[in-house]
This record gives sequence, structure tokens and C-alpha cells, in this order.
Amino acid sequence: MSEGAFKAAGYAWRLHCGRQVIEESLKDQVARLGAKRAFVVCSPSVNRRTDTVQRIEASLGNRYAGVYDGIEKDSTYASVSAAREAATEAGADLLIAVGGGSVIVATRAVAIFLAEPGDPFEIMTQYPDGAPAYSPRLMAPKPPIINIPTTPTSAMNRAGTGLKNPDLDHRMEYFDPKTRPQAIFLDEGALMSAPPDLIRSTGTTVFASVVSAMSQLDINPLAEGDRDHAFRLAHRAYPRLVEEIDNPAPRMDLCIAAFLQNRAEDDGVRRFRGGAFSGNYAVSTALHVRYPHVGQGESTSVVHAPKIRLSEAVDLRSARQVAEALAVWQDGMTAREAALAVADTLEGMYTRIGVPTRLRQLQIPPDDLRNIANETVKNFNANAGVRSAAEQIEDAMRLLEAAY
Repeated sequence: MSEGAFKAAGYAWRLHCGRQVIEESLKDQVARLGAKRAFVVCSPSVNRRTDTVQRIEASLGNRYAGVYDGIEKDSTYASVSAAREAATEAGADLLIAVGGGSVIVATRAVAIFLAEPGDPFEIMTQYPDGAPAYSPRLMAPKPPIINIPTTPTSAMNRAGTGLKNPDLDHRMEYFDPKTRPQAIFLDEGALMSAPPDLIRSTGTTVFASVVSAMSQLDINPLAEGDRDHAFRLAHRAYPRLVEEIDNPAPRMDLCIAAFLQNRAEDDGVRRFRGGAFSGNYAVSTALHVRYPHVGQGESTSVVHAPKIRLSEAVDLRSARQVAEALAVWQDGMTAREAALAVADTLEGMYTRIGVPTRLRQLQIPPDDLRNIANETVKNFNANAGVRSAAEQIEDAMRLLEAAY
């Protein structure tokens, strides 16, 4: 394309934000989608410790088909399979995901398993020996999905799915644009129902993502506008999560930041492509999948600053862009000096918010680092067979040792 030219595309969605939007708009949204059997998917804590599912049931009336509340952390294959069976028995023609990233991802898998005739192990991303990984195309129409996040999460309007399965040496991965949500409800009550520790963890993941995105250069104006405002919202809201624990506004702002950052990626901001400021998605994923007590935010915060400090090739324009966003740029800085200033700033912010900055704080045994590194190889988002397994493992080991 000529200089300044670009392409953009979108998909059908509706966003409802504010107080009691479940009561005000959910039934109309379900009816607009032509559904008569709306089935809720959530975790045990959402159904048993909050009133969100009861609010949904009261709102939907006879369009409410039931609930499966057994989704486990990191979207386990076993819990997704059970949810699929429950949705089938209920005659579900629409799925409502209520929860954080694990539940929202799991609900996409439920939609895939309900619709696709193939074996789940044959339609997932394949890792053939000696050849690049590939993700089979999933062509069957999917039941519509409505997402009601209870935490800030980039999962809210994406199409990728990764399931934890302890019987395999990698996650079960799927990609289907037809599992994007038809609607998202950012309901204040649902967001305030999540405990502070969980919000702090998920907010960290969102904040780290927008910091990484600020390093991107030469993006189109649509993506730039969404990315820059996503950063402003997250940078403003993230420190307030602890200071204003009873205020829904920081949680809402972080959710909108995640939504905008996803839209920027749809319009041209690269995702999971490495770089000095991006952390390491494969390492972070391996950490929180391997260790049930580790959340995504904590698995991100422990490697973010060490990854920046390890980076040898740092682009000055990228470094300046991130440093200026975080208000640590000084005239005359080298790229390396700016990167180190960013790393120090992030480490300080993570410490103040109360998330760990060193791997040893997560009680990870040092003799398990090699096993963690080995688990970074089969991660399609981070490495779709482009790099050799040996290179991936050694890079992961360097980061894990530096982060310890």
C-alpha cells in the first residue's frame, strides 16, 4: 500500500456499560439475537458468592435455560466438556459467560464443541514434528455469545481459545472468529463482585499489555487512537485499584482499556510479537498454567521488568514513546537508558500495587525452571513454529533465571 494507506475491518457487537445494565438491557439483547434458551457459564464462586446469576435469571425470565458453574482456572478441558454437556441438556441456543478470562475463554470452547462435528483433539491447533504448527479452520456456525466480565480482561472480545489439559504437553488451542461476542455487558455490580486480589491481578495483565503496545511504531490512525486512549485509561486507573477499593470506576476504565486495546490490535497493532517492552507471553502462560496458585497478573509482573532489562536491541523511537507515556523520558537519553528507566518505573508500580516482581516471590522451586521453559514451545500465539524449540527454550531460561 502507499504511504498512509491502510485497511480496517470490524465485527458486529454491542457494548452496554453502567449500573444495572443486566436488568435494563440483557433480555432485549437476547431477544434481538433470536434466542429462547440462554445458558449461563461461570465459575463456582460467581454463582455461589455473588448475585450476578440470580440477576440474569430474573432479567431473562422464561428465556433463562440454566447455569453451569464448574469452570476451573485456566479453562480446563474437563470443565469445558462438562459445560458442553450441560448446555446440550438445557437445549441452549445462546451462551452467557459470566466471569473473568478463564470463564470467557471456556465459553468460546463450549460454543465450538457444541457446533463442530470433529473430535476436539483433531480440530485443535496441531504441532506436527518437523513442521510449523497450524490451526484447523472451524467452519460450523456457532451459537451467539454474550460476555459479562467480572474482571478487566483482554479475553472479553477476542476469538482465540486455550484450554488446560494435564494429559497433554501443551494447551488445547482453537481459533474461531465466530466465537466473538455479540454483546458485552460491563455491569458495575458484576465488576464490584470480584475480590480485590483478583482485580489487582487481572488489572496488572491489562496494564502490562497497554504499556507494551505503546512501543509500537508507524501504526494507522484508527489503531493509534484506540491504543493511546487505552493506555491513558489504564495508566490512570491501575494505581487506583488499591486506593479506591470500593469505587467501580477504575475497574470499568480498565475493562474499557482492554476493549480498546483489542480493537487497536484488530486495526493494525501487532500482538504477541516480542520486542523489548512486551514481557514474554509464552513464559507467563506457562507459569500460570503450570502453577494453580499463580494468576495471570502475577505471572506477567514477575517477568516484565526483567525482560526489558535483558533486551539488547532497543529501538530509540520505541523506547522514547514508552518512556514519555510513563513520564520518565529525559532529553539526551539513549535507548538503553530509557528502557532501564521504564523497567524501574514498572517495577515500582507493581510493588506499590502489591503484585510480585521476582519469580521467587511466587514460591516457584528453582529446579523447575527448565520444565517451565520447556512448556513455552507449543504456544501458537507466541511461537507458531517460526523459531526452533531449542531457541525458544534457551530464551525462556535466560528470562526465568534473570527474573528469579
